[in-house]
Amino acid sequence: MEAIHNHFTTLDWGILAGYLALTTFVGHALRGKQATIKDFFLAGRSLPWPAVCASIIATEISALTFIGVPGIVFAAGGDFTYLQWAIGSVLARVIVGVWFVKVFYEQEIYSPYDYMQNRLGPGVKKLTTAMFTLGTILGQSVRVLVTALILKTVTPLDMPVSILVITLFAIGWTLMGGMTTVIWTDAMQFLLFMFSGLLALFWIASSITGGWGTLFSVAGDAGKLNLINLSTDPDVQFTLWVALLAMPFQNLAAFGTDQLNAQRMFCCRNAADARKAIIASCFSQVITVLMLMVGAGLYVWYQQHAPTAAEGALFAEDADNVFPVWITTVLPPGITGLVLAGAFAAAISSLDSALAALSQTTLSVIHGDRDLSEGDMPGLMLQSRIAVVVWGAFLAAAAFVLFAVKTYGNIDILSLAFGMVAYTYGPMLGIFLLALAGIPARLEGLWLGAGLSILLTALVRPDFYVLLSSMGILAPETMRAVRPGISFVWLYPVTCLLTISCGALLNRLPRKAV
Repeated sequence: MEAIHNHFTTLDWGILAGYLALTTFVGHALRGKQATIKDFFLAGRSLPWPAVCASIIATEISALTFIGVPGIVFAAGGDFTYLQWAIGSVLARVIVGVWFVKVFYEQEIYSPYDYMQNRLGPGVKKLTTAMFTLGTILGQSVRVLVTALILKTVTPLDMPVSILVITLFAIGWTLMGGMTTVIWTDAMQFLLFMFSGLLALFWIASSITGGWGTLFSVAGDAGKLNLINLSTDPDVQFTLWVALLAMPFQNLAAFGTDQLNAQRMFCCRNAADARKAIIASCFSQVITVLMLMVGAGLYVWYQQHAPTAAEGALFAEDADNVFPVWITTVLPPGITGLVLAGAFAAAISSLDSALAALSQTTLSVIHGDRDLSEGDMPGLMLQSRIAVVVWGAFLAAAAFVLFAVKTYGNIDILSLAFGMVAYTYGPMLGIFLLALAGIPARLEGLWLGAGLSILLTALVRPDFYVLLSSMGILAPETMRAVRPGISFVWLYPVTCLLTISCGALLNRLPRKAV
C-alpha cells in the first residue's frame, strides 16, 4: 500500500490543490446576487441551458462512472452490457423533456413535490420530500464513499479523513453561492472530466504494444466488448430486458421526480430551455462509452504489464481500485494529479448539488405553503445554509455505514449506488404519475404504498441481510439462502405500480373503512 501512496507526489498534490482552489475562485466570482431565496435555490431562473445541461451530466456521471464503470469491465466476466441501460435513460429524458417540464413551468414552484401536492392535496409534499431525503442520503453517500475510496487508495489519508475532506469541499461550494455556483462549477467539472477520460484512454492505447488494434482484439477475445445480453435470469442486472422494461422507470424517477436533477431544470429561463437541457443531457452516454473503453484498455494494459503484489492485492480486494491505481502508478507526476482532479471534480459536483436540493426541500417543508419567491423571509438564507451543513454531516455519517456494508458484503460500487435509490424511486414516480394523470389518490394509500415498497426493497436488496450478518444475527450461508433470487432493478416498475395501486384503490373505499 505504501508503494502506491508514494507515487502520488508533491507535484500531484499541488495540481490537485490548485485545481480545487481555481474552481472555488471561479465559483465565487460567478455566484451572482444572493438577495432572495429564489436566487439561492433557483439561480433566479436566469441560467443558459447549455450550462444547465452540463450540470445535469456532471451530477449524473460523478466519480461512480469515472471509477465504477472501468471497474466492472476490468472485473472477471465484465463487459459492455452496462451500456444497454442507456436505452431507458435516453427514452426517459425525452419523456421528461416533452411532458414533465411543461407542467413544472405552469406555475411558480420550486420542486416536483410542490406540483404533486397541488394536484393530489395536502400532505403529499411531506411524503414525497421524506422519500427524496431518504433516497438522497442513501444514494449520495455512495458518491462520498467512492471518492473517499479513491483518496484512500492513492494517498496516505485514511477513510475518516478522506470522507471529511470531500464533505467539507462540497459544503463550502454549496454555501458559497447556492445553485448559481453549483451549476457553473459543475460545468467546469464536466469539461475536466471529459479531458481526463480522453487523456487516460489515449495514454493507455499508446502504451499498449500494438496500439488500438491490440486493444480491440485482446479485449474482444476476452469478451470485454460484448454489448447485448438476452438472458432472462431475473437476477442478472445488465440485460436488454432490464434496459427496455425496468430502467425507463428508474430514469423517469431520477430526472423527473428527484429534486437533485429537477432543480437544475427549474434554473432555466423557461420551459423551452429546460427541455433542451434535459434532452441534450443524453450526451452523457458518450461519456459512459468513453469510460467503458477505459475499462477495456486497462484490462489489456495489465495483460501486458503484470501488476505488482501491492497492486494485485488492491485489485483482488475491489475492481474499483484498478483505475485509481493505474492513474497513480503509470501516469507521470502532475498528470496524475490532474486526472485525479477529474475524479474529485465529478464527485463534488454531485455532492454540492445534493446539499442544495436537500436544503431547499427542507425549508420548503418547514415553511409550508408560504410564498418564498418574493424577497427574503427573516433568517431564511441563514436557515438554508445551516441546512446545508447539517445534511453534509448526515451524508458523511451515511458514507461510513455504507463503507461497512460494501466491505462486508463485497458489493460493487455501481450496484450499491443504483440499489440505494431503489428504496424510493419507484414510489416517488408512482405518486408523480398519479398527479400527472389527475387520478385521485388517498394520502394513507400513498404512505402504505411507499412503506410496502421500502420493505419489499429491503427484502430483495442484500443490504439488510449484510447488516444482520455483520451483527451476528444471520449467518452468511443463511443470507444467501433466504434472499430472493431477483435483481433489485425490477423493483423500479414494481414499486411504482404498487404505490399507484395503493393510492388509487384506497381512494375508492369509504373514509370510515380506512
